Amino acid sequence: MHVGVSTPLYGEMFSSDPGAVYDKLRANGPAAPVELAPGVEATLVTSHEAALRVLQNPGMFARDSRRWAALNEGRVPLDSPVLPMMFYRPNCLFTDGAEHLRLRKAVTESLERLNDNRLNRHVERIAGYLIDQFSPLGRADLLNDYAKLLPLLLFNQLFGCPADIGDRLTRSMSALFDGLDVIQANEDLTSCLMDLVALKRRQPGDDITSWLIQHPAGLRDEELKDQLVMLMGAGVEPERNLIGNALLLLLSGEGGSGLRIEDALDDVLWNNPPIANYATHYPMQDLDMGGVPMDAGSPVVISFAAANSDPALTDARLTLSKGAHLAWGAGPHACPAKSPAQLIALSAIECLLNALPDVTLAVPAERVEWRPGPFQRGLVSLPVRFTPAPARTTGPGVRTDPAPGGSPGGSAAAQAHPQVTAPEPVRAPQKKGWWSSFLDVFRI
Repeated sequence: MHVGVSTPLYGEMFSSDPGAVYDKLRANGPAAPVELAPGVEATLVTSHEAALRVLQNPGMFARDSRRWAALNEGRVPLDSPVLPMMFYRPNCLFTDGAEHLRLRKAVTESLERLNDNRLNRHVERIAGYLIDQFSPLGRADLLNDYAKLLPLLLFNQLFGCPADIGDRLTRSMSALFDGLDVIQANEDLTSCLMDLVALKRRQPGDDITSWLIQHPAGLRDEELKDQLVMLMGAGVEPERNLIGNALLLLLSGEGGSGLRIEDALDDVLWNNPPIANYATHYPMQDLDMGGVPMDAGSPVVISFAAANSDPALTDARLTLSKGAHLAWGAGPHACPAKSPAQLIALSAIECLLNALPDVTLAVPAERVEWRPGPFQRGLVSLPVRFTPAPARTTGPGVRTDPAPGGSPGGSAAAQAHPQVTAPEPVRAPQKKGWWSSFLDVFRI
């Protein structure tokens, strides 16, 4: 694994300019040794052609992380921040062969039952509710107040969560994504999902949880829980980054004036994919890829971002050809929810821009901060300002209180220097969680 010459995929240098790191790695060949976190070595595939070879060859590269030799031998720190994304779980992401086919069939056929019109209505209703929380203030953090919360609440809707379970699910998933007491958050997540599965076995509904239970694959309760965790994790994090990255592109004007939302989404998928490096595989035997040795049982991570910027794809990238980029993966583990994910992002952005037509960045685009870590390409925050507007829905949970300073637009100092003043985060009502407050508003 070329210990001692691995390039770190963490820290300020990487998060501020990952493209420069990928260019450096690409000079070594189709893949290169990297360090995902201190003490966690891997090989990063940077070539588009080599990435497809790995993704489309399950007979040579397995997804089951129980094959991870360094972890099995105690050479990986158990408190490493990347382990939650790499530990084995019996779901579609970490299984192979017949077991993968059985689980994936249950997931894909359940997702296929989603109706586009119904999904769009859910997004519009949740988007309107969230916008109402900050529209009277004249300022917001579109990442944490909108792009992060919208998919969390949407999955509560799609899973058929009642108020109490939905609040617990939102809290635990938020804590996991933010790295806050992850052991307790994981226990809370497991508990609320097992409660949801038990409820849906007794009282099935028109929702993904019930469809998974009813699927001929006959998933056990633990398997159901693990597929729901996978759907939530694989849906919320990428969706948050897709919405946030596209909003940054649209509001910064970097894509040109009059850029369509659809084109902004395509640009992000090509040039700033929400999941930059993932799809960890483990070689079934020692092998060589273009002069780069890969040991059996060593992590091989696909860099979707580097593969998309491969010079071999210059023509396809210039035309933003949808068929060439790897933002959705490829092969038997390709994302099964590509169409719903794009519909959700498109609808969420349309709702936001229609409700706040004069929204602008509150900081220069070059000063936005990117989250550290090797896997995602996502913003820390996206502060914006706009003309305050009254909330459009009424009911419990709608936040209409003025900002500090006594006016909806914030304090005099904030208005005098909006370009350097990040908004205070909008918080959920204290007595109720986001989901139960949403349900109160719409009497669902």
